[in-house]
Amino acid sequence: MRIEIRGREVGVTAALTEHVERRLRFALGRFATKVRRATVRLSDANGPRGGVDKLCRIAVTMPRFQPMVIEDTASDLYAAIDRASDRASRVVERQLSRSRNRHPVPALDTGEAA
Repeated sequence: MRIEIRGREVGVTAALTEHVERRLRFALGRFATKVRRATVRLSDANGPRGGVDKLCRIAVTMPRFQPMVIEDTASDLYAAIDRASDRASRVVERQLSRSRNRHPVPALDTGEAA
């Protein structure tokens, strides 16, 4: 799984990068073989004015699926990252579960009569 981090109006520091990578690897680690890429965009809508305007947008790309985009806004960027990562895990799990339910595996024929 490749993780790409971009910032707009936000300085992407080493500490911020480490936090994003740690949270995403924890949230999506069990899907690492299925997730091709996770692109994280961090932004500050209001700039220096403050307020609940720190945005974390995570786009998860998996083969055979449309990209999934998860967004969260908070006054603290770390909180937005945490919540978006948790939601990304649930969205990927739900998508994979739906995929398995649409294409059930046929039962094996054991040759025994019922």
